[in-house]
Amino acid sequence: MQKSFFLILLLAVLSSCGHRPLRVTGATTEAIPVNESADAIQDSGYLAELAPIQENMEREMNVQLGYAPEALWVDAPECPMVNWASDALWEAAKKAYDGRVDIAIVNVGGIRCSWPAGPITKRNVFELMPFDNRLVVLTLKGEDVLALCESFAQYGGQGVAGMRVKIVNGHVADVQIGGKALDTKALYTVATSDYLSGGADHMDALARYVDYWNSDLLIRDLYLDAVREQDTLRAAVDGRMTMYP
Repeated sequence: MQKSFFLILLLAVLSSCGHRPLRVTGATTEAIPVNESADAIQDSGYLAELAPIQENMEREMNVQLGYAPEALWVDAPECPMVNWASDALWEAAKKAYDGRVDIAIVNVGGIRCSWPAGPITKRNVFELMPFDNRLVVLTLKGEDVLALCESFAQYGGQGVAGMRVKIVNGHVADVQIGGKALDTKALYTVATSDYLSGGADHMDALARYVDYWNSDLLIRDLYLDAVREQDTLRAAVDGRMTMYP
């Protein structure tokens, strides 16, 4: 009888403890600057574990994929680096998409570095495209392609392939696609990134697509493949995006 009473009492105590609400009675904070002053608190054992992984990654990132005889620099409204990126995206889209791809659009702000003349490494490509953006192909009305070009005129130009845009006094004077004048009543397929397809970087017209195809392919991976395939990279300013006062 005593044992049963003790067991019941113990269960009651444990049960009451289990339902006791918890609350914060105090807190302290300390700001730790993330700079060289934090070196003293590094975990040396953890760093030693990471060292082989870091060494392997450094070797992989420094592997040469191709060669650029001349520097590919970034500027607007047109430049070799953005032209190369636009052309590479266009060619990749034509391989991946089951249908015609009329043009490709790349935002200048998304191209994050120039490439110097000389070896082009995997690191160079990751620096060029550090984002996990994916290739998409949109179907746009011709009138929206024209509106897109007007946004180029307003914001200083963007990267294009498969088309030529002439801007005079801040407005579109001429658009050629596939060697023919833009037809505002036609439909055009546009290779670009999933990021821009939402109308980012002032490209609202891209979000007015009538059809959308997502390749699920990382644009960075497509650029890595393009450098390997081309081996010797050549790109130049060719007048595809011109602006006159």
